[in-house]
Amino acid sequence: MTRNTRNATAAALLSLGVALAAAGCAGGSSNGGGSSSSGGGSGGGEVKISFWENATTGPGQDFFVNAAKAYHTLHPNVTINLQTIQNEDMDGKLQTALNSNSAPDIFLQRGGGKMRAMVKAGQLQALTLTDTDKANVGAAALAGDSVDGTIYAMPLDTQPEGIYYSKDLFQKAGITTPPTTVDELEGVITKLKAAGIAPIAVGGKDAWPAAHWYYNFALRECSQAAMTNAAKSLKFDDPCWKKAGDDLAAFLKVDPFQKGFLTTSAQQGAGSSAGLIANHKAAMELMGNWDPGTIASLTPDQKALPDLSWFPFPTVPGGQGDPTAIMGGGGGYSLSKKAPKEAFEFLEFLVTKDQQEAYAKAFVTIPVNPAAQEVVTDPYNISTLQAFNKAAYSMD
Repeated sequence: MTRNTRNATAAALLSLGVALAAAGCAGGSSNGGGSSSSGGGSGGGEVKISFWENATTGPGQDFFVNAAKAYHTLHPNVTINLQTIQNEDMDGKLQTALNSNSAPDIFLQRGGGKMRAMVKAGQLQALTLTDTDKANVGAAALAGDSVDGTIYAMPLDTQPEGIYYSKDLFQKAGITTPPTTVDELEGVITKLKAAGIAPIAVGGKDAWPAAHWYYNFALRECSQAAMTNAAKSLKFDDPCWKKAGDDLAAFLKVDPFQKGFLTTSAQQGAGSSAGLIANHKAAMELMGNWDPGTIASLTPDQKALPDLSWFPFPTVPGGQGDPTAIMGGGGGYSLSKKAPKEAFEFLEFLVTKDQQEAYAKAFVTIPVNPAAQEVVTDPYNISTLQAFNKAAYSMD
C-alpha cells in the first residue's frame, strides 16, 4: 500500500467515523397489545409472533429455535416464527419494514443513534420491566438500551469491545504481553510484520468494523460528556473529535491492517476478518464480544480457537476519556409498535437463568443475567467481563 493510498484511507475512515459517531455513541408506559404481524392477537386465542435475528447458522441459530420450542411448550397458544437474516443485511431490511409498517414483532436492536431515530419516529414500544426482569438484566445493561431514561430493548448479553488476539501468533513474533498504549500497539504491529504475520484483520467491506477504530480513538480522546452531548446534538465541535481522527491517521501510517482490508467482509467465510483470525492468517481483530463465537464457527473444526485472548483498546497520551471506559453495552431486542404483549413475555423468558446459560454457551458470550454468568469460563470472556465491570462507563 502506497503512502498516498494510506492517507486517503485515513481520510475516508475519519469521514466515516464522524458521520457514524452519532449511531455509535448514544446510550442510555406499558407494553402494548395490538395484533401480531402474522394475524394473531394478544387475547386468549392463538398468537403468532414474528422474530428477526441474525444467527444464521450453528449453535446460535439452534439456541433461538430451541427457545421458541420451549416457550411454545409452556404456552401452547403462542408460536414464535423465526426469520434469520444475514447480519450485514439486517439494517436495510429492517428499516424498509419499519418504514412500510410491516416490521416484525421482535427484532435485533443495534442501539445508539439508530435506536434513538426509531424512538423519534414512533416505531418502538417502550418496555416496562418488572423487578424480576430488572434483577435478571441489571441497570448497566439496561442503560445502553434506553433513550432518555425509557427502556426500548431487552438486552440478552453484554457486548464490550476490545482487541481479540492469537497468543500463538504473538509468541511466534516474540511478544510476551499485550499492549496497553497505542505506542505499544504500534510496536506489536512492527514485530508481527517482521515475523511475516498480518497484524490486524479488518472487514472494511462492511464499513462498520473500520468505523469502530475511529469510535475507539474517540472514546479515548473525548470525555464522557463530550460523547453524550454529540450523540444528542449531532454537533461535533469539541476538538477531541478531530484529535481522534488525527490519531487514526497517524496509526494508519504503520500499515496495521491486512492487505485488501477494504474488500474483506467481517464475518462471512474463511476469508472474512473473523475467518482470518480463526485460521491464524492475522493476529488481532477489534470487535465486540460476539467475536469468539463467530471465530469458532470459522475454525477448521468449528470449535473455539484455543489460543484466543483479549485486551482492552489501548490508551492514548493526553486523552480526556477515562482509560477504563469501554465501547459497547448490551445486545438486545426491541418490539415494534404493533407487537402483542406475548412478544414482551417471550423476551422476559429469554433473560431467565436457564435460557441465559444456554445463550452464553451457544454464542460463547457473556450473559446479561448475573445468575448465569457462572457459566463464563473462557479466559477471554472472563477478561472482557472484568474490564466491563471495572469500566467507569460504557458507550453504545
